[in-house]
Amino acid sequence: MKTIDELLAEGVAGKRVFVRADLNVPLDGTTITDDGRIRAVLPTVKALAEAGARVVVASHLGRPKGAPDPAFSLGPAAARLGELLGADVAFATDTVGESATSTVTGLADGSVAVIENLRFNAGETSKDDAERGTFADQLAGLADVYVGDGFGAVHRKHASVFDLPARLPHYAGYLIATEVGVLKKLTDEVQRPYVVALGGAKVSDKLAVIDQLLGKADRILIGGGMAYTFLKAKGHEVGASLLQEDQIPAVLEYIERAEKTGVELVLPVDAVVAPAFPDLKTKAPAGATTVAADAIPADRMGLDIGPESNKLYASKITDAATVFWNGPMGVFEHPEFAEGTKAVAQALLDSQAFTVVGGGDSAAAVRILGFDENAFGHISTGGGASLEYLEGKTLPGLAALED
Repeated sequence: MKTIDELLAEGVAGKRVFVRADLNVPLDGTTITDDGRIRAVLPTVKALAEAGARVVVASHLGRPKGAPDPAFSLGPAAARLGELLGADVAFATDTVGESATSTVTGLADGSVAVIENLRFNAGETSKDDAERGTFADQLAGLADVYVGDGFGAVHRKHASVFDLPARLPHYAGYLIATEVGVLKKLTDEVQRPYVVALGGAKVSDKLAVIDQLLGKADRILIGGGMAYTFLKAKGHEVGASLLQEDQIPAVLEYIERAEKTGVELVLPVDAVVAPAFPDLKTKAPAGATTVAADAIPADRMGLDIGPESNKLYASKITDAATVFWNGPMGVFEHPEFAEGTKAVAQALLDSQAFTVVGGGDSAAAVRILGFDENAFGHISTGGGASLEYLEGKTLPGLAALED
């Protein structure tokens, strides 16, 4: 795929450059609680603006139902982008209507605008090719060139991700180029030992990537809510813990495959449990206790891996050359259940490995728990996109940039 450096070499002064970013930031009302995704697109936006382009930034935010919804407005993200750029950023209150047209028309060389949430238009996410195409045609009218830099959306066959690049000269931004380069180090150019730490709530979300990693990783560490389905498959009592019983047959198959192929599959040896899911707003005491992973009481739910598991997982990361981590080890938003996630994050930092934090909740945990983001090899902006790449799937947004 062509890169933004090639575009800059060709010259962009005076050109309208449409940057498909990922500004899908978490909001508390109108307050952004984590601006990591906005900061991730800054190098691309800055480079284009400094080269004299008229930069039109577009993104989705949340899951509005194809119509305007103030709760999902990109206004706060546009304001934050302006703060980070140290320059005024214009904001269009629609996607392809009068406001977007006049805002883009009014851009001067080197200036930046953000248009409203793309998912306010049903054509963005439509499964009908013609409807998506119509919206892509309208978006194409706002620009001369397309730069894809919203890695967190490249696994979606959406108008601004898949259809629009076919209508304009297209290039990959700095973020996408970086993300793809990192993922190749996890697939085609792996340095060993290769350790993968997987957490999160549902084992069903990770089955496909486990399937692929059983042929590539040396060790797979399992934590989070998904661990209890593995423990149940091994015949252990998991009490009231999150459990996907319908996934037990698949989990048993993977356990057997790991044994046959020599992949070390590591499960928790203890767990931090409580009578109920904790209150994440007040963070009130949840009555946490630690028990053996094979002896969770019937009236308790596992909410984090325990202290012995923390030590075990850290020891499995120590000698790694490559580590990929996707998914927290527990309910890290509550202090009583954050230690497992902290332990894995710290183990990545203490290792000499090339470390990749796979976006989503893992990236949020790094920031919320106070770790230095720059100390990790790479923090992905797209958890879902990273996993689908590792699963071996063709990602529509990357395929569109390669044409």
